Formats: sequence, structure tokens, C-alpha cells
Amino acid sequence: MKREVLFVCVGNTARSQMAEAFLNSMCPDDFAAESAGLDPGTLNPLAIAAMREVGIDISANGTKCAFDLFKAGRLYSYVITVCDGASAERCPIFPGAARRLHWSFADPASFQGSWDERLLQTRVVRDEIHAQISTWCKEACSHIR
Repeated sequence: MKREVLFVCVGNTARSQMAEAFLNSMCPDDFAAESAGLDPGTLNPLAIAAMREVGIDISANGTKCAFDLFKAGRLYSYVITVCDGASAERCPIFPGAARRLHWSFADPASFQGSWDERLLQTRVVRDEIHAQISTWCKEACSHIR
């Protein structure tokens, strides 16, 4: 049985989208991931470009509101915040037995400079998220089997 995972960040425009895509591609037999934001915005083109470079297309993804999922009574095995600590504290407490985890990553929306400079910084975040998902998936999947 797959465990449901929700990744939450502020806008659901980059970090949580990348985490969702990586978990769904790396552990499809064990987890079903989705993502949402505290204040959903528009998908960040830097995240789209960075993920496309590693063969994952998130360009058709929409953004979702974490509070809408909460109000709908959605249940998750894990709720993982991928924003800064202060923003993570705004995340609703989902009902059920969800374990809350917090992984802080820089926000690509805050990056300054040219497109290439911001894309370079987004690649760093993408790679950090990939490494975290890879490590966590190995640990969490070993507990399932």
C-alpha cells in the first residue's frame, strides 16, 4: 500500500513541486506524493527549466492550496515542509497519523540576478532536494518492507 505524502512550501511554485516530482519518480511503488502551498502562486519557470534538465517535466502542474486540502479532510502519512521554519509553522495540522518533517531549502523566488544566475541557484536547490529525497526514500522504504 502506498503512503500518501504532502510537500508544502509557501507558493507551491518550485520547492514542493520539485520534491513531489522526485519522490513520485524515485519511489513510485511506496509513495504517492503531491504538493501544495500556503499561498499558492504560479509555477516558477526556473523550477520548470531545472527539472527539465534532469528529464522531469512539471510544466503542466498546477498549484494547490494546503488549506484547501486540509478542509477537504485529506489524510497523509507524511507532511513535509520544504520552506523556512517560520513559514512551516503556518502549515495546518492535518488529521490522522501524519508525521511532520521539515526540510528547509532556499526559495528560488527570492533569487536575484540574470536568468542564468538564478537558474544556477535553482539547480543547487534542485540537487539538494534530490539528495534529500534519495536519502529519505531509502530510509523510509526500508521500513515498509
